[in-house]
Amino acid sequence: MAGSDRRTVGEIETLDQILKRAASVRGGVVQGLDFRSTGIDWSPIDVEGTVFLGCTFASEDDVGRLMRRGALVFPRLPDLPYDPYRSRLYTWMELLEGFSPEVDRSLDRRIYDNFRARGRPNSDLREALAERLHDYSIDDALRDLLQPDETGMTRVKAVGMMGGHGVRRDHAHFRQAARTAQLLARAGYFIATGGGPGIMEAANLGAYLGGEDAPALEGALSILSEAPAGSDRDYFRQARVVLERHATGLTNVAVPTWFYGHEPSNLFGTHIAKYFSNSLREDGLLALCLHGVVFAPGSAGTWQEVFMDAAQNHYGSLGWVSPMAFLGREAYVTTGLYPLLERLAEGRTYRGMLSCSDDPAEIVAFLQDHPPLRVETP
Repeated sequence: MAGSDRRTVGEIETLDQILKRAASVRGGVVQGLDFRSTGIDWSPIDVEGTVFLGCTFASEDDVGRLMRRGALVFPRLPDLPYDPYRSRLYTWMELLEGFSPEVDRSLDRRIYDNFRARGRPNSDLREALAERLHDYSIDDALRDLLQPDETGMTRVKAVGMMGGHGVRRDHAHFRQAARTAQLLARAGYFIATGGGPGIMEAANLGAYLGGEDAPALEGALSILSEAPAGSDRDYFRQARVVLERHATGLTNVAVPTWFYGHEPSNLFGTHIAKYFSNSLREDGLLALCLHGVVFAPGSAGTWQEVFMDAAQNHYGSLGWVSPMAFLGREAYVTTGLYPLLERLAEGRTYRGMLSCSDDPAEIVAFLQDHPPLRVETP
């Protein structure tokens, strides 16, 4: 074959990509395609080093021929409620299909029940491999969405918003976080959250309504406050009422986990990157939010994320130093966390990238005035 035909290719997620590369898919990764009715003749196609993940073939003979010619074929795994090789992020409609307040038969619930029964903490090898393959696929789909370059910087200006999962929809902190996210989205930032209830839902909501005015957000908050807690029967119904009134919104992402699968995922993330591994999810989310993280009031989990983010900045481990903005002086100054972080950062680049305020507009202005700084990694 000509040299140009022997170049390695990247991800292949549609049949059209195969057909357009009729001479070679060398070194590519083919995810979840069904070849049973395509009539593809593999014999003239260079498949050396190509990885087929969860694809379905016309016959076992096809699989054998591909492997003999240098391809690596990972088979579909039976008896799982999820696809370990999925090539896209979830939507709330997909995860909640089959849900009702009386009986929850949703995909989300079935995956969580499987995770509890067969997954952590003592999953067998097959289940553990399936979960890790799934989480890698989510990693990959999340990168496709945010498009980081070789330095790690994303195409969009991603800002994370963290905070307490137990904050009710009718609490002042919920309103404050939602307004901050709305202003950030309006200013051109792409909001990413942990995808659960509380502050996370508030931030996804504010981001989704980033193209609307403040009264529209207040109206949505009023609707949600009719079922203020995640345990309320109409928790999802009220969110759907908001979505019916605002059928389109700005793109944002929710990054929840089945590790906390008993908590309801919120419906305002336009893309949902749901993981089995909580540690991969937390570390990856912070790593993608290079334009900063806003920490609203929270408890132990939020404080853990503060120091995870601080460690990335302290050592420059991602090649970037990013702003850290704290939304709530009482939550962070009075408790001593913010002064402690200031002392920890003394003499480091990120000391000038710290701010604490009760004013959403001040948080936005701070992030605008403090873009991420490129640093040399060790």
